[in-house]
Amino acid sequence: MTRRIAFLVFPDFQLLDLAGPMSAFHLACRAVPDAYVSEVLSCSGGLVASSTGCAVTTAAQPTGSIDTLLVPGGQGVDYAAADGAMRALLCALSADTRRVASVCTGAFLLAAAGLLDGVPVTTHWRRAPELQARHPRLRVLQDRIHVEAGRLWTSAGVTAGIDLALAMIEADLGRDVARRVAREMVVYHRRPGGQTQFSALLDLEPDSDRVRDALRFAREHLHEALPVERLADAARLSPRQFARVFLRETGQTPAKAVERLRAEVARPAVEEGVQPLEVIARQVGFADPERMRQAFVRCFGQPPQGVRRAMRAESGRAGRAETDRAMLTRSDRAMRAETSTTGGADVVGTLRETAPPRTPLMPATRPPA
Repeated sequence: MTRRIAFLVFPDFQLLDLAGPMSAFHLACRAVPDAYVSEVLSCSGGLVASSTGCAVTTAAQPTGSIDTLLVPGGQGVDYAAADGAMRALLCALSADTRRVASVCTGAFLLAAAGLLDGVPVTTHWRRAPELQARHPRLRVLQDRIHVEAGRLWTSAGVTAGIDLALAMIEADLGRDVARRVAREMVVYHRRPGGQTQFSALLDLEPDSDRVRDALRFAREHLHEALPVERLADAARLSPRQFARVFLRETGQTPAKAVERLRAEVARPAVEEGVQPLEVIARQVGFADPERMRQAFVRCFGQPPQGVRRAMRAESGRAGRAETDRAMLTRSDRAMRAETSTTGGADVVGTLRETAPPRTPLMPATRPPA
């Protein structure tokens, strides 16, 4: 079965929000031929320019039944959200669609169309508070990579759209296919939807090389004791001067920054569910599991046990989906065998001949003469 992925764009959309997920679905077809076909839609069809100036060819109507409708974000999303024709088209296209998704600030358009009322969502962390303020009926999870709420999927900024597509591919075609696509794209498979959108090291963004050196030293020695004196030595400053400069440049104390780093490094191991929490706590430098529990609550809003349970539940859903696909595959093989014994090959051939043609994944645009 070929699933049609429709991308609904608008002027000044973010090109990577389109190209990243589209590339993932395209690469999945190498493992499962004709698994997906993609097309790009807009209100009026024709060329639509992204915020980079690169334009894509779009259609005003889909050429077939849509399985997944995906809306990118970008600089033009606020204008699109205020456009009644765009909202009406979005509602019409999503009415009979199995999945509706947004990448980055595309959630603003879905929210303006009333599609996200009452469900948990995410968007780019920088605009998450604004999304919550504009649409109080939403439950905005500010620090998630992506959120699945029934048929409604939302993702964080830009490259998180690739994570969203990989999660969809895994749900549709299985973990092995999603892993192969991730390897082809040289991306992590698979950042869990609940994972933080940005790392502590990037979020701190110190101005001086000395503070950056101290953070780098902390990351490389997390399993060891890291009092302020040791970090100050790595920064070549006195402890008092280091603490003052660190707070000024990062907005938090050295101790809090080290706690965040430890929690961030511990989280993948906690989610994997193989090692005991006591072992993980020791490996990243927490004095005991209780210290790690407190750090997780402060950093992620839930204790390690909650993070682990959430990941097991997510993996369980993926496993059930794989079982369902296997059962459908066996049923399909049995039906084909029955067809072959009843002379149904002609019917199969007819279906192939009348199947709608595949639309190109990214229609080429002719440069101006």
